[in-house]
Parts: sequence; structure tokens; C-alpha cells
Amino acid sequence: MTVEHLEDFAALEPFFGVVKEGLAGHVEGEHFFDLLAEDVVTEFVVTVPGYPRRVEGRGALAELYRGYGEAIVLEGAGDLAVHHDREKSVITLEYGVHGRVVETGRPYENRFVSIVTVANGKVVRWRDYLDSLAVVQALGEAVPVSGTSPRPDAGR
Repeated sequence: MTVEHLEDFAALEPFFGVVKEGLAGHVEGEHFFDLLAEDVVTEFVVTVPGYPRRVEGRGALAELYRGYGEAIVLEGAGDLAVHHDREKSVITLEYGVHGRVVETGRPYENRFVSIVTVANGKVVRWRDYLDSLAVVQALGEAVPVSGTSPRPDAGR
């Protein structure tokens, strides 16, 4: 299956570019989605409320990412560090992204650690860790301060 309408993912191009750079020489394909096996398993180990913890398949991941640009548009990605375990075909990518929240123009910056397993020139497993607080703050969600209640009447 080929992912169609790649223009729908323009907001993620900086992310796609840093990932492609980090995986160069280990995977085959032109676009980010081409790097993924059809049955890739993606796990969002550290994530935000409402986001799935596990996505199975390239098509399902594409559909999850398709609406990204409605909330956040990335303007850049970098600060890439790549660690490779040749015996296990595991590549760890550390990188940062920055952009803007569409609705408010508020800046968005985040750091990621992605642990990628490769087989036969394709990504077969992707485990992602991110700063979930950075997402929540950028989107303007109320975040309770440690030791305080999110509701004024809680604990009464």
C-alpha cells in the first residue's frame, strides 16, 4: 500500500527530513512512509492524553499523522544524534523539532528519542518518547502544578 496525498503531511516535513537523515544507509525509500514496513508497529511510550499508545500498520500511522497540520506546523528539526546497535539492527534517534500552533501562533518546541528496529531495509518497529508537557503547554491545555488540584473543589 502506498500512502496517497503526501501533500497532506506538509506540516511534518521537518520531522520526516531529520528521520530520513538519521536512518540513511539503513532503510530504503524516498518518503518517510516508504521507509516503513507495511506492518510496522509504532508505540508512543510517552505521549499526550487522547493519543494512541500503539498503532499497527503504515496506513494507520499515516491516517494518525494526516491531521497533524491542523494543530501544529513544524518549521524545523535538527540537533540529531544517532546511535546504532548493529547486532540487533536497532537505531536510536535523538532530535528536536520546533514550529507553531496553528490556532494561536504559540511556539512549539519538543525533543524526542525514537528507538527504531530495522529489518530488510524497512522500519518494522518504532518506539517514541517525547516531552508530553511541551505539547500540552503549546496547545494551551491547563496543566495542574505539582501538589495542587486541577479542580478548586477537589479534596473537600
